[in-house]
Amino acid sequence: MTLLLSAPPEYLQQCRDAQAREQAASLTATDQWAHVDKAQAHQDFQRLYGDLAPLIDHSEPSSPAVQQLIARHYAIAARFYPASRQAYVGTALFYAENAAMKAFHDAYHPRLVEFLGEAMFVYAHSEL
Repeated sequence: MTLLLSAPPEYLQQCRDAQAREQAASLTATDQWAHVDKAQAHQDFQRLYGDLAPLIDHSEPSSPAVQQLIARHYAIAARFYPASRQAYVGTALFYAENAAMKAFHDAYHPRLVEFLGEAMFVYAHSEL
C-alpha cells in the first residue's frame, strides 16, 4: 500500500476539502485564473509528464530525481495558486478520483497517476 492511500481517511478528506476550497477561492479572486497562460502551463505539464514517465518503472517516488520533477510540477501548478500541503495532496487525490484526469495522466504511463500521487505526497510532506 502506498503512503498516500495508507493515510487516515479523515486526513485524506481534509486534503480533498482544502483543494476544493483553495481552488475555488483562487478562481474567484483571479477571474478564473485570467493571469495564467494556460496553454503554456499545459505544455509545461506535458513536458514534465514526458520526463517523469520513463522514471516510473525504475525509480522510487521519493528519489531525488523524481522529487526534482515534482518541484517542477508544484511550480507549474502554483501559477494557478500556491497550494498548501493539504491542498497539494488533495490535487493528487483529484487526479486519481476524477476519471478524465486519471485518463489524461495515465495516457503518459499506465501508472502515472499512482506514482505521481505518491511523489506529490512525499513532496508535500517534505517541502510544504
